Amino acid sequence: MISCRNLTRRFGEFTAVDGLTFSVAPGAICTFLGPNGAGKSTTVKMLTGLLPPSSGTAEVCGLDAAAKPLELKRQIGVLPEDLGLFDDLTVEEHLLLTGDIYGLERATVRARTAQLLHALSLEHGRHTFAASCSHGMRKKTAFAMALLPNPRVLFLDEPFEAIDPVTSKIMRDLLQLVARRGVTVFLTSHILSMAEQIATQVVMIRKGRMVWDSPAADLAQTLEQHYFDLVEAPVVEELEWLGSSPS
Repeated sequence: MISCRNLTRRFGEFTAVDGLTFSVAPGAICTFLGPNGAGKSTTVKMLTGLLPPSSGTAEVCGLDAAAKPLELKRQIGVLPEDLGLFDDLTVEEHLLLTGDIYGLERATVRARTAQLLHALSLEHGRHTFAASCSHGMRKKTAFAMALLPNPRVLFLDEPFEAIDPVTSKIMRDLLQLVARRGVTVFLTSHILSMAEQIATQVVMIRKGRMVWDSPAADLAQTLEQHYFDLVEAPVVEELEWLGSSPS
C-alpha cells in the first residue's frame, strides 16, 4: 500500500531524507520513529504528495505521489503536524467542509460527522470555534477530519502528542479497528510507549537514513531500548547545583 524506493529529498546542499527504501502492507500500522530533525515530516510530505522528492520514488495506493498528488489525496486521510484547522470554523463545520472537499453526499457527511463527534467525545463542543478549542479538541477535530472520507491510507503526524490518556486510548482503539478492516496506518510519534502498543511494523531513521525496518514482533527488546541503541541514546548531565542549598 506504501512503497518507497531510494526516496531522497535535498534542500540545497542539505540532505533531509537520504535513500529511504521500505514498504508497508495493507492493514499494517507502521510507526515511523526518529529524533527531531531526522526527516520524518519531510518523508510524510513526500508520501502525501505535498513535496516532490529530489530522487527516488514514493507510491501510495498504487499511485506515484509526486506525479499524481490530487488523485492520491482522494485516497488518503492526513493529520498534519500543524493540524490544518481554520480558527473561524467550528468543530462541526470542519467535518462538513471535509466531506464537501471529498465530494461526499451531504447525508453521508452528516451521518459520519455525528458518529465521529460521538466517538471522540466532541459532541459538547461541536459548535465551538477552533480558535477557542483546547489543544486536545483541536487534535481530535483534525483526527476526525482524517477519518471522515474513509481513506485507504491514514498518515498521522504525532497523533498522540499533548492529549489526555482517555483521548489517546480512544484514538488508539479506532486506529486498530480501521487497520483490522484493511486501512493502512502510517504514523510518526515520540511517545514510544504508545507506539509499542499499537505498531505492527517499526521503521526508524536517523539523520535521514534508515536504521531499522521490521515487524514489531521481531524486536528482541523493548521498543524504547531498541530506539536508544539505534537512534539516540539519552545523556544525563550532572548538574551539581540542582538540589544544593543556595549559597
